[in-house]
Amino acid sequence: MLRLTPQNTVLNSASARRPCVVISAINSHNELPFTSNAPHIKTLVRRTHASSSNHHWKSLRPSFKVSSALKSDVSSKLSSLISLDTAVEAADATPLYTSVAQGTPEPLGPSKTPTGVNFAVFSKQAKSMSLCLFDSDAKPVKEIPMNRTGEVFHIELVNLPGAAVLYGVRVSGDGGWERGCRWDDSRVLLDPYAPLVQGRRLFGIRDSVENFRGKSGSRFLGTFDFSSEPFDWGPAEPARSKDGSKMARIHSDPTSGIVYEVSVRCFTADSSSGLPEEIRGTYKGLAAKAEYLKSLGVTVVELLPVCEWDELEFQRTPNPRQHMTNVWGYSPINYFAPMSRFAASGGGAAAASREFKEMVKTLHAAGIEVILDVVYNHTVEGDDDDPYTLSFRGIDNGTYYMVDERGAMRNHSGCGNTFSANHPIGKKLVLDSLVHWVSEYHVDGFRFDLASCLCRDPRGEPLAVPPVIKEIAQHPLLKQVRLIAEPWDLGLYQVGSFPNWDTWGEWNGIYRDDVRKFIKGDAGMKKALATRIAGSADLYNNHQRKPYHGVNFIVAHDGFSLADLVSYNGKHNDANGEGNRDGTNDNFSWNCGAEGDTDDGGVTGLRNRQIRNLNLALMVSQGTPMMVMGDEIGSTHYGNNNWYGHDTKLSHMNWQQGGKGFDKDALFRFTSKLIHFRKSHPVFRKQNFIGPSDITWHEDNWDNTESRFLAFTLHDKTGETGDIYVAFNSHSFPVTVGLPQAPHGKKWHRIVDTNLPSPQDFTDGNGYGGLGASYTMVGFSSLMLLAK
Repeated sequence: MLRLTPQNTVLNSASARRPCVVISAINSHNELPFTSNAPHIKTLVRRTHASSSNHHWKSLRPSFKVSSALKSDVSSKLSSLISLDTAVEAADATPLYTSVAQGTPEPLGPSKTPTGVNFAVFSKQAKSMSLCLFDSDAKPVKEIPMNRTGEVFHIELVNLPGAAVLYGVRVSGDGGWERGCRWDDSRVLLDPYAPLVQGRRLFGIRDSVENFRGKSGSRFLGTFDFSSEPFDWGPAEPARSKDGSKMARIHSDPTSGIVYEVSVRCFTADSSSGLPEEIRGTYKGLAAKAEYLKSLGVTVVELLPVCEWDELEFQRTPNPRQHMTNVWGYSPINYFAPMSRFAASGGGAAAASREFKEMVKTLHAAGIEVILDVVYNHTVEGDDDDPYTLSFRGIDNGTYYMVDERGAMRNHSGCGNTFSANHPIGKKLVLDSLVHWVSEYHVDGFRFDLASCLCRDPRGEPLAVPPVIKEIAQHPLLKQVRLIAEPWDLGLYQVGSFPNWDTWGEWNGIYRDDVRKFIKGDAGMKKALATRIAGSADLYNNHQRKPYHGVNFIVAHDGFSLADLVSYNGKHNDANGEGNRDGTNDNFSWNCGAEGDTDDGGVTGLRNRQIRNLNLALMVSQGTPMMVMGDEIGSTHYGNNNWYGHDTKLSHMNWQQGGKGFDKDALFRFTSKLIHFRKSHPVFRKQNFIGPSDITWHEDNWDNTESRFLAFTLHDKTGETGDIYVAFNSHSFPVTVGLPQAPHGKKWHRIVDTNLPSPQDFTDGNGYGGLGASYTMVGFSSLMLLAK
């Protein structure tokens, strides 16, 4: 630790006009702030010119001795931040800006003005705030005190360039933890409203730009691009307005959604993707697979979080997870900026913004909507035991996070902190950022992670009418996009009861569990399966809600893949470093007779059949179906049901093969055919909940808990596409079922028998028509017939 300690140091007006370098105390992490308003600063030291190239260090008042070792250390620290010989003089010769103006408190963040760039940052409790400027290489240039109006600090820099400028803020304040404050004026903090964020350039690879300092972590700086021409969305996609007056939807039919959950990084990072190395795991990489997604038949891609995050957050200190790289992204740093390291070739923040838009444009051209998984329940900044102060925590902790009456952090997210989304300032940020993504990036909706956290007040108490949820549902722009809640948090479970204003959809976790249990042969699940297939009216048939407000899924990112669901009885998370204690134990999975990889053909055949059974159940259910990347080809995570921290083959999609024993091509064919069949038959996509005229249940023994067979017919009342018969046999033995009478003048044609090998498992065209009055279904198989 280096400390310069002369007392009563004063910088006079003459010296202030000379080129100078401002030094503060170096903290225990060897981070050298280039200037500070903090009371712990002990001296200011200036560089004086000499005829030689040596640097001479002189105190201003009083004099003191500096050892040669200290001089060397100081020079070394400074040279890494700013060249003592040239940078200051160059800044004087070609300044970044020409003058400083008062600025305005609105809008928050950086904004282009007729004369320069305005900066405005909210902090109710801060005493002072200064703007820290950096050049495009993250070298510090200038620190300028900001003005204050009410609870907003602001300043305008006249003639500041509209791009290639990095910035942060340094904040000081009074009050301690008992007031919810967590000041740290040794840090340069990220503006919560920064539209772009610059950190390290390449995913998972440290560099000098991030200024990594061990436990205190990395530095992420805000930036902006007001200089580039507006993005050309093309004539096929009209502009979108923040007030909602201009908003073109890719699909106007709300029942059309078939959601594909995908990680931008993991989707194409593997060499088997066949993409050039520089675009693997990037926005460009995902865009390159648009035709693949179109051929699969999905209509919506749901991107795992793409707001800026620190993928190396676990590697700051020795801990059981220090080997991990966060590939999921559920640790946001900022809510406005697309992940900068998803730009191709380490192109940086502005390139990431442009390439994200190009990706959206490409997917839209393929008829595919883009929705984002957003994490407004917590941030990366952790708790008081392991804080990672990057932005909100150091700017106004008590406003942006839920704290109790003692000022302690509340943790309803399970991730150390809880974002205070119903505080007026937190709510404003949530709304502003959502509107930003829809209007600027043309995204088509959002899935809200742990959305029940957004149903709590700033003290963490549940709210019957949470303001942020209501205002999103009633916002003129946001009400026009898909809004999907993950309706639970660490203490609330709101499946079917999430506040919705007839607008919000929900992840249907009950659907997931009931379908898993029936298909693997659990007793007493027949009635539950029927309820889920019919659209979960017990959960959603109230007020003006519709079947499509329920998002049906069997697997999601946080859990087993579909192949692992039928291959493992228990989780195998040892690679995570937590002794297999992390990840859920409530998997309702079945390994079909052997744990993990096996050469037993009987086991692998049953697994392939069970995947088809699960997919058929999903695609014939009323509601909005969701699947996960790679499930269409039998991808595996090797039994790990919490694979968030592995930037390896454990998480990357293998495009050349599925898990052992799974026929990749046959599974893709079956899944794709099934999706397209659903899209072409409206009986699976009812606008309203189905009644007796829509469906016939071929069942008269609902209360027999030992029955593991269910059959029904969906009626095509238009006469255009035909009635559809579906049956599931989850007994371990064959069942011969008498087929119902087909509609007058028609016969039953087999479309699906999951027991048959590909391509007979799904018969193209009108299906196979040589059926008799009955059909024998083997154990653990499913059947779908079409009346033609």
